[in-house]
Amino acid sequence: MARDTTDLTPLTSIDELVAYMKAGEKPESAFRIGTEHEKFGYYADDLTPVPYEGERGIAALLEGIRGLSGWEAITDEGRIIGLAGPSGAGAISLEPGGQFELSGAPLETIHETCRESNAHLDDVRRVAGALGIKFFGLGSSPVWTMAETPRMPKSRYDIMARYMPKVGTRGLDMMFRTATIQVNLDFSSESDMARKMRIGMRLQPVASALFANSPFTEGRPNGLVSWRSDVWSDVDNARSGLLRFAFEPGFSYRDYVEWALDVPMYFVMREGRYVEATDVTFRQFLDGAMKGRIASPAPTMGDWINHLSTLFPDVRLKRFIEMRGADGGPWRRICALPAYWVGLLYDTAALEAVDAMTADWSFEEVAALRAEVPRSGFATPFRSGTVLDLARESLAIARSGLASRARLNEDGNDESFFLAPLEEAVARGTTAAEELVRLYDGPWQRSMRRVIEDLTY
Repeated sequence: MARDTTDLTPLTSIDELVAYMKAGEKPESAFRIGTEHEKFGYYADDLTPVPYEGERGIAALLEGIRGLSGWEAITDEGRIIGLAGPSGAGAISLEPGGQFELSGAPLETIHETCRESNAHLDDVRRVAGALGIKFFGLGSSPVWTMAETPRMPKSRYDIMARYMPKVGTRGLDMMFRTATIQVNLDFSSESDMARKMRIGMRLQPVASALFANSPFTEGRPNGLVSWRSDVWSDVDNARSGLLRFAFEPGFSYRDYVEWALDVPMYFVMREGRYVEATDVTFRQFLDGAMKGRIASPAPTMGDWINHLSTLFPDVRLKRFIEMRGADGGPWRRICALPAYWVGLLYDTAALEAVDAMTADWSFEEVAALRAEVPRSGFATPFRSGTVLDLARESLAIARSGLASRARLNEDGNDESFFLAPLEEAVARGTTAAEELVRLYDGPWQRSMRRVIEDLTY
């Protein structure tokens, strides 16, 4: 998230929190696609990570892109931590370990998403190249230890870094050494939201297999196809993972709100500063728990919006739905991730088909998939088949949905060709991670430089 909000609208009831979610409803004609991707920076000469400070650091890179783009600086205690484009144009932000993120604008087609990513990567290359910096797409940092990984000077991350070891064993790995591609999608009604959340939860392990791309840790194979997905098994289970209630008939905005109310907060913002609040749930905050601890202790809508951004379920609900199960990857996969989910969820016939495909998948079955996919990828068993079968079936539905949408580019192609890297993986029967390990063990002669350079944008 590029910038935390300071909406000062006072909150007086839980109904207002429910109404906030409901206000995200849009007619199908107004549905948009928001794509986010994170990437790792490194110095080309020695493969070391890029720190925040210095003439060739992340801050200098942000200032250079600011000068090139004219985007507004986002600051935290006087330090630049991101860039905001003109209204509706997206933003650039920093993840805790220096992962460089583009939060894309809400766009109508995946063709536009790819053009946006291309333009962003071109700007990054132009500025970073002069600093000796390059970027690569992978689901986790493949070389650097935690001690070698830089830390970005962002106040909310300081709070998170102190809190994570108290609630799980993998939180710091998640923060500092993983990267993702995400897509944000719209809904038209409460029932449409519930259906898309339910499908998203059930299919997220399949998406994790399709995008599995994190097989290296600290310079060697780690035995997993998605180390990043495995990390999420023990980050902070109070705020992450599968949501059992989203599988239930009648799932509603209020169900999500009631769950979010009982998740501990990270912080509240007052007068531009972050105040730690990890011992308080939002429900307790509403009941006056911050009185005597902060100026203006009554909660605001901005506090609620910020709190929603600190929840990490596999599918996250705000005024849109975020699909969060994919590893980071090279450019083609930045386009493939929104293509997969848009194809499944933005065409009526495809939505009906994928709902029917997943309708009887139980919470326990999906939880078992989620636990095993990081190790076994496409070979993960499911009923009488495997995740490879599920990937093949869901991709066929996604292709039909994109063809039906018929959003054409200037060459007359619809969006379905963006699924190509996923269809190639399914036809091959192996994940991108397994292909990387095959190349690493074979023609690349166990060279991590070859791995990184192959994945460099």
